[in-house]
Amino acid sequence: MAESISPASPAGPASLGGPPRPDSPVRLVAGSAVRVRVPASSANIGPGFDSIGLALGIWDECLVRVTAEPGLRIDVEGEGAGEVPRDQLNLIHRSILAAWQGLGVRPPAGLHLSCRNAVPHCRGVGSSATSIVAGVVAAQGLSDIASGRQHPGGGFDRQFTNNLAAALEGHPDNSSASVFGGMTLSWTDDLDPGQIRTIRLEVNPGVIPLVFLPAAMLSTASARAVLPAQVPHATAARNSARAGLLVEAVTRRPDLLLAATREWLHQEQRRPAFPESMALLDDLRGQGHAAVISGAGPSVLVLSTAGQVADARAVGDRSVWRVLEPGIPATGASLERLSTSRERPSN
Repeated sequence: MAESISPASPAGPASLGGPPRPDSPVRLVAGSAVRVRVPASSANIGPGFDSIGLALGIWDECLVRVTAEPGLRIDVEGEGAGEVPRDQLNLIHRSILAAWQGLGVRPPAGLHLSCRNAVPHCRGVGSSATSIVAGVVAAQGLSDIASGRQHPGGGFDRQFTNNLAAALEGHPDNSSASVFGGMTLSWTDDLDPGQIRTIRLEVNPGVIPLVFLPAAMLSTASARAVLPAQVPHATAARNSARAGLLVEAVTRRPDLLLAATREWLHQEQRRPAFPESMALLDDLRGQGHAAVISGAGPSVLVLSTAGQVADARAVGDRSVWRVLEPGIPATGASLERLSTSRERPSN
């Protein structure tokens, strides 16, 4: 029913897992390069607020190269090409630096990021988590090239990535789905708050995700600002029951998806922030479809089935909503080492 993601050694920096920090800084090699691919994600999935995430088959790709020429160069094409920062404020670059700090790596004099984005920005499908995961994975790949460290299958430390990405993002649901793929359930370790524990749920093959994507954007910070600091005990109890039911519905009983996606913690409270999305959600649920707000919105996610997907796609004004059927990737972020040449340290 669920596959456990085993934590890495606790010897890593700041309780993030991963390898122990070296005694002296790792110096990166000019000419070394890695390519990272990371899937989009939908978070919360109704009652699974800040804990359940679903990977979506929409992929961002980033090539990161250490250069002998000093300076930072960032090229972006696709989604957000004219909007994302191309300087030190770039989220992938900031995540790279955070990972290098934890791994004991000296940043190089020159770095070139070439990003090809397919994940829509500010739509509730995890674009920020995708960027953070991409940066953390790329940082590890370049560090491993310089240090000669090998991972089984040429991969990377997913527990280190999971911990740091959640710390940078502020909550683990989006980032864990992008790290591991599939549907993930995450929680904070009772004894070590720096450790995020994640299991990957085996999604029933009959579950088909649909994403209703609007043109309008909404920042996560704006959506979270309207949430109350406290909820009544009875409300929390109702939501807990549906979160448990969601696991059963997604893994074994898709016929229960409509009931399992009912929630009380965040969607109705955000209605003023995205009234069109809530109106579509009301229409979909009123017709028997398991619709939820995707992440912090304004996109709407439907967990459909083969018998319902055509009817679900037909709901909503096509002048307002673009409907995607992205699938659920079984694996998450991937790392390809493009160069292991040992020319000289970049600084």
